[in-house]
Amino acid sequence: MAMRFPREQIDYVAHLARLALSDAEREQFGAQLASILAYVEKLNELDTTDVPPTVQAMGLRNVFREDAEQPSADRVAMLANAPAQACGCYLVPKILG
Repeated sequence: MAMRFPREQIDYVAHLARLALSDAEREQFGAQLASILAYVEKLNELDTTDVPPTVQAMGLRNVFREDAEQPSADRVAMLANAPAQACGCYLVPKILG
């Protein structure tokens, strides 16, 4: 049975997501949300007491390179590309007042 959500709940979730919804989108969103929660309820019926927690279901692992010091680009050459510079640094426009 499909769960119905009050308009206030749908509007609240939309507000949290910063979404402005039309009436049609509100109906669609409510139906999708009900479907998602019904699926979660179905999953909650499964007995997972003997299932160990997993972080990665596919057995993948991160591969990191050796951390080694490497030469960096020449500061003077890099600053030559800057439209403005001062004291060996890039000058950028102020964006916050």
